[in-house]
Amino acid sequence: MKKLMTMLASAAAGAQAADAAQHKTPQQEKMAACNKEPEGKKGVERKAFMSTCLSSKTADAKSAAQHEKTKSCSGQAAGKKGDEHETFMKDCLSHQA
Repeated sequence: MKKLMTMLASAAAGAQAADAAQHKTPQQEKMAACNKEPEGKKGVERKAFMSTCLSSKTADAKSAAQHEKTKSCSGQAAGKKGDEHETFMKDCLSHQA
């Protein structure tokens, strides 16, 4: 009986750990995204990049800038439909500063 209880407790703990691994917090998601970008950076340079990337103000500023880019390109794409619209938006968004 004691072995059965131990096995059930272990299984429950394993299920909780797997569930926690699947549901990341916003900070964990941001960390994962930031970790993909600093290729080639090491030491102080990487630390500075990660600090800036993880800063919520920077993320909000990037989001706002991206929103403005999209809004501007959408205005310029008026009248275009389907593949023509998609191609225009892709080019516009990749070339705007």
